[in-house]
Amino acid sequence: MKQNGSALDILRDVFGYPAFRGEQAEIIAHVAGGGDALVLMPTGGGKSLCYQIPALLRPGCAIVVSPLIALMQDQVDALTQLGVRAAVLNSTLDRREAQAVEQAIFAGQLDLVYIAPERLMLDRTLAMFDALCEAGKLALFAIDEAHCVSQWGHDFRPEYLQLSALHERYPRVPRIALTATADRATQNEMLQRLGLGEARVFLSSFDRPNIRYTVVEKDNARQQLLVFLGGRKGQAGIVYCLSRKKVEETAAWLSTQGYPALPYHAGLPANERAANQRRFLREDGLVMCATIAFGMGIDKPDVRFVAHLDLPKSIEAYYQETGRAGRDGEPSEAWMAYGMQDVALQHARIAESGAGEGQKILESQRLTALLAYCEAPRCRRQVLLNYFGEERQPCGNCDVCAEPPELWDGTQAAQKALSAIYRTGMRFGVSHLIDVLRGKSSDKMRQWGHDQLPTFGVGSELDEREWKSVFRQLAAAGLVHVDMTEHGALQLTEAAREVLKGQRSVQLRRPTKRRSAPSKSSRAPLVDLAPADAALFQRLRQWRADTAREQSVPAYVILHDKTLRELAECRPFSHGLLAGITGMGSAKIEHYGEELLQLIRAST
Repeated sequence: MKQNGSALDILRDVFGYPAFRGEQAEIIAHVAGGGDALVLMPTGGGKSLCYQIPALLRPGCAIVVSPLIALMQDQVDALTQLGVRAAVLNSTLDRREAQAVEQAIFAGQLDLVYIAPERLMLDRTLAMFDALCEAGKLALFAIDEAHCVSQWGHDFRPEYLQLSALHERYPRVPRIALTATADRATQNEMLQRLGLGEARVFLSSFDRPNIRYTVVEKDNARQQLLVFLGGRKGQAGIVYCLSRKKVEETAAWLSTQGYPALPYHAGLPANERAANQRRFLREDGLVMCATIAFGMGIDKPDVRFVAHLDLPKSIEAYYQETGRAGRDGEPSEAWMAYGMQDVALQHARIAESGAGEGQKILESQRLTALLAYCEAPRCRRQVLLNYFGEERQPCGNCDVCAEPPELWDGTQAAQKALSAIYRTGMRFGVSHLIDVLRGKSSDKMRQWGHDQLPTFGVGSELDEREWKSVFRQLAAAGLVHVDMTEHGALQLTEAAREVLKGQRSVQLRRPTKRRSAPSKSSRAPLVDLAPADAALFQRLRQWRADTAREQSVPAYVILHDKTLRELAECRPFSHGLLAGITGMGSAKIEHYGEELLQLIRAST
């Protein structure tokens, strides 16, 4: 389906969007003209269009390298719905099916082919590319999830290191590498390892304005999660946990609470893992409880919330995981509960990893940056975007903006806490230190002689919860370090010396009040629809679910929620007016136009 029109014509006619966003038009023109590009664009920002439209403009077939075999077919199904000729070439195909795809490529019958990196580097595949290139039938290479090339990233794929060979072997074929998240070090690593030294770098804003960020101090995390989920039944979401055991227990527990949930982690049998992922993508209203094994490249646009029951390992990981919410631009939530035990666990994982000392230091610094985000008394979006080098005003769409915390001069409290750490030999965790400060005597306390310390009982003015908040904030400020070899013992950093000597003051935030009711945030994405429009929206969703089931594809492949919402609000009464609805390209109108118009007429 090669197109003769402009990039904008393709955007409107094929994909059903009225205009480009951000730098999309410039990226597409650059790649379509033969240039290499590295594109950093947030999830839901329209990265795929940046290679799909050049693929339709340039002669030949575009090769899309993706590590996500389980999702390739869904991506191909979505393109097929739009009338784009696409296929997969991966290990899910038998020999006969793979040969059929290869023949279709040579016959000029395919616009895009999705391929796994390990298959791409096979001699047989490279020989096919050689012949295609010789015949002028190789349109471009798109390297999706390009951060997988980072050896110290959380999604490292060794096969990605070989992809620099594409530039050496096919220097005249443009390449576009894309990712949703990467700090400066990872950006440089991608440019170097993928041989993109001459590529133009397109760096979009990392902001996801439709996501509301909330962080709570962990205290009976399950009950806190239930409060958060109040009013969200029927919505799709992801709940991240640190351990496989916790994933399975949380999924089982949520299901008993009226939130149908599935587990996903690397320890599950491959067929069960794939089945759960398929159900999550294709059914409405499911919750996926998962470790970080789940998530990269998840295209489900109507994930309304991402909740963390445990602390991620870095701001990059947090940003990427929360970015799976609200890809359709509708209001969504990123919620997290965390405590000092989470910090100790993450430090222990860093210590036990096989990374070199320099990498361990870097990972610890990234974890400290995430702590600073959790404890910051200012707009969460400001802190998050500042980490990625962006400046912005307070967002008004996070818990801190909604309820600014009370600040107090915590210098004296900090001195007491730091002194307790020092006088106990820097070998004890938060619970013991709080007992020392609050003068709580015990056999263990007497055994260590800590009831005789000058700091014993000097902190009785604060309760246990308040002291936990103090220690978390001291860790976030870099005054305290969680020892990775002493089972979570707190140790003083060099910066603590100034506080103990009275040369530096410490501002702290009061612990936030526990909520007894769900927040009045985006609990339902349709709260602003009129009752009649909301009823039509639900009928359209049911039609979509039935249609998707008949075709064995995810519901969002048929139409996005945003498109259904516009249909319910605008109620177009002709095929011509359908073309003005976001996401209604010519192929979608041809396939579903009459059915949609009948549903709309029946509701008028």
